[in-house]
Amino acid sequence: MEARTTRVDVVIPVYNEEEALEPSIIRLREYLQAYCPCDWRIVIADNASTDRTPEIAQRLRARWPKEVCPFRIPQKGRGRALRLAWLASDADVMSYMDVDLSTDLSAFMPLIEPLIQGTHHVAIGSRLAQSAQIQRSAVREFTSRAYNTLIKALFPRSRFSDAQCGFKAITRRAARELIPLVENNNWFFDTELLLLAERHGYAIHEVPVQWIEDPGSTVNIVRTAWEDIRGLLRVRFN
Repeated sequence: MEARTTRVDVVIPVYNEEEALEPSIIRLREYLQAYCPCDWRIVIADNASTDRTPEIAQRLRARWPKEVCPFRIPQKGRGRALRLAWLASDADVMSYMDVDLSTDLSAFMPLIEPLIQGTHHVAIGSRLAQSAQIQRSAVREFTSRAYNTLIKALFPRSRFSDAQCGFKAITRRAARELIPLVENNNWFFDTELLLLAERHGYAIHEVPVQWIEDPGSTVNIVRTAWEDIRGLLRVRFN
């Protein structure tokens, strides 16, 4: 694929993000206009928001109808949002990032370039790579490292370093093969997708990222960690 003829979807999963959505989309659009030579589109994957998020998404679409596409999903779940948005896409490369843009956008082109060039079909941002630069609480740092250590213990052949960074990309070919096999529709979706990718012979490209924790994040660490552990055990022993 050549960059100028490649179609790229950037999916932003959202749930009740009325404050963060508009400034983040404006910032992302400005970056893509300046640095992305592909034919790109921003997809706002709204999974069952109950605040003004859908209204803001439609307003952004009216402002930039060729560049912003709201995608309404009636049920919650980040994995479900990615599953439906990616499988509905006809782009050559599908990516996603968290709405808070905690990952610096300078890593986006290094993330998707190997997919455009055809050397890889799955790519992830890594906060645990040697040259990554991160700012986050000690609790989140410990939880992240412990989780990825557990992955290595249960799956010794696994090579990816950071399963849960909200900054990933996949080719249409890999998405069509792998996503129907993923059972989880929530936070474990990312990890299960990566484990399946390795099982099916896909080499995973990693990009060290600059990442700053969003102090307003509403993710429940304990509940998410328990879901992830159960998911790992299911994949490992089933």
